[in-house]
Amino acid sequence: MMKPTLAAAFAAMIAITGCQSGGSKSAVRSASESVGAVNPYLWRASLDTLAALPVQSADPLGGLIIYDWKSFETSPTERIKATVYILDSRLRADGVKVSVYRQVNQEGTWTDAGVDTDTGQQLENKILERARLLKASEIG
Repeated sequence: MMKPTLAAAFAAMIAITGCQSGGSKSAVRSASESVGAVNPYLWRASLDTLAALPVQSADPLGGLIIYDWKSFETSPTERIKATVYILDSRLRADGVKVSVYRQVNQEGTWTDAGVDTDTGQQLENKILERARLLKASEIG
């Protein structure tokens, strides 16, 4: 189970991304044009939702975004990273999968630690919400 401080950091990250409903139509179009085989709204929404984490590598054709480790001020002895898999070219509920990893620093050594099983699902839901907003802003 996730420690309360890390859970608070994740909750804050999710809450902040929920406020990102703006964005210009040209930004959405440029996201659409730059992504090949995966859904452009899911791609952009993944980058927006997990903007607090540094991107280690991104493959827009394969639909893979790997985020690097990050510690938050509220919990400096813990760090998290994530991997996002975009699985479809259509905007579907099962079109995105998020894996979250956590480590704790014990006597100067980072060791793997458990992650609440709901964390990945919550991030997937936030990505889907953001993708729907991006699509609606293009239509409207």
